[in-house]
Amino acid sequence: MEMRHYTVILEKEADGGYHAFCPTLKGCHTQGETIDETLVNIQEAVALYLEDLKASGETVPIEDIIIKPIEVAA
Repeated sequence: MEMRHYTVILEKEADGGYHAFCPTLKGCHTQGETIDETLVNIQEAVALYLEDLKASGETVPIEDIIIKPIEVAA
């Protein structure tokens, strides 16, 4: 099986827990109570997303995201 690498973003929720998403895979989101749980959940969500793409005969995206911190006055 071919391994792919995707960037995921975790955001702390105001009411507790975390929200995670994969910007390359539109609509691929999940959540969890802890960072570890959220990471397990997003790995599973990404795997299922890719499985669905393959089953539908669609192309599996290759990530082309650039993440660069910027500085602005606030």
